[in-house]
Amino acid sequence: MLAALSIRDIVLIERLDLTFQPGLTVLTGETGAGKSILLDAFTLALGGRGDGSLVRQGASQGQVTAEFDLPPGHPALASLDEAGIELDGPLVLRRVQHADGRTRAFINDQPVGAQTLRALGRRLVEIHGQHDDRALVDPASHRALLDAYEGLGPLVAEVAARFRTLRALRQEAGAERARLDEAAREADYIRHAVEELKALSPEPGEEGRLAERRAEMMRYEKIATDLSEAQEAIAGHASPVPGLAAAVRRLERRAGEAEAMVRPAVEAIDLALNAIEQARLHLEAALASADYDPRELERIEERLFALRAAARKYMCSVEHLPAVATRFADQLDALDHGAERLRELDVKVAAAERDYRAEAAILSARRHAAAAALDAAVNAELGPLKLERARFITDVQTDEADGQADGYDRIEFWVRTNPGTRPGPMMKVASGGELARFLLALKVVLADKGSAPTLVFDEIDTGVGGAVADAIGARLARLGRRVQVVAVTHAPQVAARAASHFRIAKEALPDLDQVATRVASLAPEKRREEIARMLSGAEVTSEARAAAERLLKGAATAE
Repeated sequence: MLAALSIRDIVLIERLDLTFQPGLTVLTGETGAGKSILLDAFTLALGGRGDGSLVRQGASQGQVTAEFDLPPGHPALASLDEAGIELDGPLVLRRVQHADGRTRAFINDQPVGAQTLRALGRRLVEIHGQHDDRALVDPASHRALLDAYEGLGPLVAEVAARFRTLRALRQEAGAERARLDEAAREADYIRHAVEELKALSPEPGEEGRLAERRAEMMRYEKIATDLSEAQEAIAGHASPVPGLAAAVRRLERRAGEAEAMVRPAVEAIDLALNAIEQARLHLEAALASADYDPRELERIEERLFALRAAARKYMCSVEHLPAVATRFADQLDALDHGAERLRELDVKVAAAERDYRAEAAILSARRHAAAAALDAAVNAELGPLKLERARFITDVQTDEADGQADGYDRIEFWVRTNPGTRPGPMMKVASGGELARFLLALKVVLADKGSAPTLVFDEIDTGVGGAVADAIGARLARLGRRVQVVAVTHAPQVAARAASHFRIAKEALPDLDQVATRVASLAPEKRREEIARMLSGAEVTSEARAAAERLLKGAATAE
């Protein structure tokens, strides 16, 4: 419930701090005293549209702070969790309005967007008046209100769960049917692609590995060529070894004739032959250790060519060939086995649809019964509100071909203001005063079902008096026993029913050519005087005071 409201520098309000209690609170005062200003300020704190003209003349900014006490489990707590705002104590909404039109919004002193503030405000407060364009007159909310009235929440949740299951299965079956149709259109191409890619058997990362190995092989190829040429020079056709060996043999035959002359040359040539042999052995070892195989390099070149050709054919990178192969294999599997899977899914869809329709039919029947009960309850409230010839009608349109998460039904609150006239949507058919009373009757019946914890009624008693005003007051008081009610009223019969009473008035500021709106909480004696003023006008008479006393005593007796 609303616990406190603080306003600073908004229009005629310089400084205002109000504390609210449970039950029915009324705000009274002469026309133009500032009741609408107070409601505009409150609406600003709830996320309403800002306007620089709201700032009091001479001030750079205005501010409105609304403090709420929330019971455990209130829906607003979920909104706070979604916004990442922790609540430890009262909930405080604050809105700062700058004179240049800018606004800032805060929830428990944490900056938030105006949209976040507005969404939370709608969970905390409902504002109803003769020209209400939200709350109960919004057809989008009527189905939820009827469901709340009858306590259909668990059944609605069950229908929604079955609908989600049905929708998921339909989507799965649709996707399977689409895959099957696509595969059937390109069956020959898909089979060829599967066979070709299966034979090719591309592996993830294979192109990179092959390219790296080929570069390595090409480096070794150059080294091996140089080693082979060196080996050819030493041990090939042009090798000096045979000639040197023949020369040694000839010189050794002459050694006996000139030993001292021949022996040094023979020894030197032997050393050369040994060195050449050693070089040949080193070259052979080097060639053997060189990691180069011309046949392997050829195989690598052929594999890279095949992979890149396939990638061009299937318009993808070599890296994506395994995924393409998997996709074609899945399509072929869909072609070969999809019909069976589709039949299984169709069976599941049919079963899920039967389950959904069975629950939706139960929900629809309960809604039709609830609509009749709601109509009877609301119509029972209309007589005392001087709407005895009018009728409230919960229009339930059921279309089983248009099943949704919330069932088959489209629900809208209609009214008929006079016998013989055509009923229609409440907002279109009822006049301002009638609409306000219809809303009050409906809200009394719905009470705290699907309702915000604080309800504000803005002059819904305009244009009525006497017994009708008393009936409105009685219903506001009855509603106040279940939720907090704040009513702006001109009717003394309504004011007499209140548990708390604020009087709004304008007064001149000392030494300034300005006026300010003041709000005072009225004690019993002051309250009687205010109700007497409401009864008699500018001059309060003893008769008016006596009548006010009777109204207060009558209200107390009724309680």
